Amino acid sequence: MSLTIMAAVLGAAFLHALWNALIRLGGSKIRAMVMLSIAEALIGLVVALSRPLPDSAALGWILAAGVIHFGYKFFLAHAYEQGDLSRVYPIARGTAPMMVAIVSAALAIDAISGLEYAGIAVLGLGIALMARGVFTDGESRRLLPYALGSALATASYTLVDGMGARISGEPVGYVGWIMVLGGVFFAMGMVGLRGTVMLRAAPREWGIATLGAAASYAAYAISIWAMTRAPIALVATLRETSILFAVLIGWLVFGEKMRMTKALAALLIVSGVVLTRV
Repeated sequence: MSLTIMAAVLGAAFLHALWNALIRLGGSKIRAMVMLSIAEALIGLVVALSRPLPDSAALGWILAAGVIHFGYKFFLAHAYEQGDLSRVYPIARGTAPMMVAIVSAALAIDAISGLEYAGIAVLGLGIALMARGVFTDGESRRLLPYALGSALATASYTLVDGMGARISGEPVGYVGWIMVLGGVFFAMGMVGLRGTVMLRAAPREWGIATLGAAASYAAYAISIWAMTRAPIALVATLRETSILFAVLIGWLVFGEKMRMTKALAALLIVSGVVLTRV
């Protein structure tokens, strides 16, 4: 992984933490996710139509990714209904790289060295420590199944999207079509389950949703592009430094507690990233 790709993925990590923080603003997190999904679909359509069509061999991957993204948004939005950004985010994002690394090695998708796996393991330890408050600080256990469901979806779409982008020959347009399908599937699904109240919001809320969608698209497009240039498991792991940004946003913006264990976890996460670069 080159320094340029590393810097791009770190930027994507910040943008990912940013749009998750925007979901935490206001009332219903599920409604916020619906609005963001609609904005994502519109942004994705504009981008997709401005690019050449992906190779026909990638169409099945795009459809599969759209379905997986529905599950990802469903679990993540419900998790944020139950817990704080600095708790849900580390669990939801942190478990995924472990799953990706195991599957990537088992299916021989990419060659990963022993030292790089050590970095992934250290990163996992830091993430586990970051998330321990759900067990020790009296926080709601109800967030756990949703956060873990989001992690499983993240691992799934990381592998599906990484392979699909390589097949497509057009990573930017590929991501655009995924945003269209994922956004439409989630918005239609939630309106079907909860009614049109999911669409009723003030202009300010739609503005925040549009900003979040733009950050989401940029973060995702950068990550998918990076997966066409570097091993999928390493990109997925480096992207999890978004946890550092999310914890800082949770502390500085939302007033969430910054305990010593969070600081230690942050150091472990950084150490894990460094190991993957050696």
